Amino acid sequence: GRHEVWSWKTASKESLCLMWQKVKVQLMLSMSFLTTVFWYCRRLYSFLAQLLKRWSNYLQRQLIRNLSVLPEVDLLGYSAKEWKGETKQAKQMREAYEELFRSCHIKYLRQVRRDNYSVVRAVLFQIFSQGIPFPSWMKERDILKLPEKLLYSQGCNWIQQYSFGPERYTGPNAFGKLRKCMESLKTNWAEISATRDHEERGSMCNTLFSDESKEYKLYEAVKFIMLYEVVEAYEQIKNRDEPVHNLFSLLFARDSSSDPLSFMMNHLNSIGDSICLDQVELFLLGYLLEVKIRVYRLHRFNTEEFQVNYPDEYRREWNEISLLTEDDRYYHIPLFRT
Repeated sequence: GRHEVWSWKTASKESLCLMWQKVKVQLMLSMSFLTTVFWYCRRLYSFLAQLLKRWSNYLQRQLIRNLSVLPEVDLLGYSAKEWKGETKQAKQMREAYEELFRSCHIKYLRQVRRDNYSVVRAVLFQIFSQGIPFPSWMKERDILKLPEKLLYSQGCNWIQQYSFGPERYTGPNAFGKLRKCMESLKTNWAEISATRDHEERGSMCNTLFSDESKEYKLYEAVKFIMLYEVVEAYEQIKNRDEPVHNLFSLLFARDSSSDPLSFMMNHLNSIGDSICLDQVELFLLGYLLEVKIRVYRLHRFNTEEFQVNYPDEYRREWNEISLLTEDDRYYHIPLFRT
């Protein structure tokens, strides 16, 4: 009986040992497999992380490269870099920048792309980035209907000669193209101004102002609104209706813009292509968008024209934006710090 018990115990131990050896081999193989999988997963994760980082950096570089309004830079650092040397002009410009820094509390600026949309871009970017809402008259009227009203209700068939900045486009399709521009302005303005978070709004602006095809539509819409209001004012003057703002009298007093058609042909059609807005049109821009545009004109340093408001007559409730120019052609955005 003892022998049988011993034999049973021995057999059981041997069986358990054999089973353990098999299980142990399987466990070792499984652990080895899992270790290998984990190692490859870590390598794959590291590779994907590096790839994602490189792609993100590439997209950021592309975004900054395409941005028409660059990130902020130090004001005096920009001045020292741009106006080196001891010429009279360089010294005056550095003094003007130092005055802005010392007396106006302007510490930084955002450079705006130097093309013939510069001033319209700088104004719209600030309106959007500050979340400024539609002007009061735009809330009451559907701006999408302005091209239709001008063409059909007021019989201005000559808007077929409208040119879209560098895209010298004229013809019967001008109406449809203008409507798309108006749609783009209305949609983007409404979406961005409704965004309360400042950082999110800034990101939306950077995205919008890094896409030329989209931002050019905004500028052409603003140009067309200027034309529409000039037509309205001209009709009021001609019919002796309610009085118009004195800036329209200044505009029509020019030989080159004595009526809406000449204003379009000699001024608006070239904006964005070969010329920028001049002083009278800057008055008109501020008036239509209902913003007080304060311009620091550095080439007029030490004169009464160093700081100018467009328009000079504005309502107290209007928002204020600021521009900085060295030559009344290209404009940058000054940033204030107290």
